[in-house]
Amino acid sequence: MNKPQDAIKAKLLECNINPTFQRNEIASVMLSKPQHLSAEQVLLLVNANDGHVSKATVYNTLNLFVAKGLVSEVVIDPSKIFYDSNTSYHYHYFNEDTGELHDFESGDMNLNSNSSLPENTVQSGLDVVVRVKNST
Repeated sequence: MNKPQDAIKAKLLECNINPTFQRNEIASVMLSKPQHLSAEQVLLLVNANDGHVSKATVYNTLNLFVAKGLVSEVVIDPSKIFYDSNTSYHYHYFNEDTGELHDFESGDMNLNSNSSLPENTVQSGLDVVVRVKNST
């Protein structure tokens, strides 16, 4: 096995994910660089070189990766979901004209939430997507 595949397998094992062939292929695409991909884009990239990974396997694997913290899910709307290989705390710009999603650091935006959480709850995260359009 080559070095990049060894690293992918180790990362999957570190996250308690059984490194099957399909999971290795999907992880290789998702973790190759910091990026935001839809499940459809992952499917195309995994199968670009005569691969045989089904759409259901891609969706199930991405959901597993999210559950195990290997990637994060960015929901723009129910029909537009991206998977983010950068799991550090950050925010996103979504360009409505181009459909592109870009990172920006959480320190670049100040959020002041003085509201109290509902009783018997704790904050588990904060997702910020700033929607932008191209200027004319």
